[in-house]
Amino acid sequence: MPLPRYAQISLAATPYYHCVCRCVRRSFLCGLDAATGNSFEHRRQWIEDKLIDLAQIFCIELCAYAVMSNHYHAVLHINQTQGLSLTTQQVIEKWHQLFKGSLLSQRFQRNEQLTNAELAALDKQVEHWRYRLMDISWYMRCMNEAIARQSNQEDNCTGRFWEGRYKCQALLDEAALAACMAYVDLNPIRAAIENTPEQSAHTSIKKRIQKAKTVTTPNHPQQQSKALMAFAGNPRKNMPQGLPFRLTDYIDLVDWTGRIMRDDKRGHIKHSLPPILERLNIEPKHWHYMTRHFESQFKTLVGSAYKLKQTCRQLGYSRTPGIKTCQQYFP
Repeated sequence: MPLPRYAQISLAATPYYHCVCRCVRRSFLCGLDAATGNSFEHRRQWIEDKLIDLAQIFCIELCAYAVMSNHYHAVLHINQTQGLSLTTQQVIEKWHQLFKGSLLSQRFQRNEQLTNAELAALDKQVEHWRYRLMDISWYMRCMNEAIARQSNQEDNCTGRFWEGRYKCQALLDEAALAACMAYVDLNPIRAAIENTPEQSAHTSIKKRIQKAKTVTTPNHPQQQSKALMAFAGNPRKNMPQGLPFRLTDYIDLVDWTGRIMRDDKRGHIKHSLPPILERLNIEPKHWHYMTRHFESQFKTLVGSAYKLKQTCRQLGYSRTPGIKTCQQYFP
């Protein structure tokens, strides 16, 4: 039986999560349907734009994404520090970009005088909204409802557009995060739709590469794409907030991995390994397998055996799902 979301998402365990959502019946509702000849390619841009727009409203950062013909992937980071530091005014402004809010919040926005009792009631509402702005389930709800309504309106029909639930995997450490991001960014290459990362439409890697080409210091967080969570560099003392890798190392890693996928001889390894693999202590053959089968191979929790056991204890699990696979691929 599927676990409820509160049993899968825990900020005490990790702020990073991989979400996958598929069209109902796995139909080609976002791409070209070869059977009917109908093209819905424009909807892939809808999804990409919505992922980015919602990340600017929610206290959730977009680390990686890929929009395919019948599904999309998103690697998300819950920015709890940002969420807890928002003022009442900021929370209300963000929430009003998503919903109408309440009568009290609307009056507050109009600078109307509120009684002490009304202010106390508003404070409760604001705290409720604050935690919703840090909730992946609410992010995905706003994401999928908007796209479903827009698509059904275009098709002049009603009914489901997405499957009942999105899949969610918790990424417990750096190795799991790097493997998952590369898996997501390489979706078009793995599906033989594109030949190179920089050509892969509707992916985060293409957006990162395009931005990197226009700046002088691509590894500087301030010169990276504002739509995506920045790479802060390798872990160090006084580490700024951001992905724990160098952007150029990650781009090299994705490019190197994509070349392996296109080699005729399965498992052939190039002579030079990206330094990020050496730092994460991942065997190239294991990396090759993970970036092909990450979603299907791992359960809801992904990381080293130590992190997996620790998280299962925190979440109150009676067993440790996927422990053998994680022991094999994450040292």
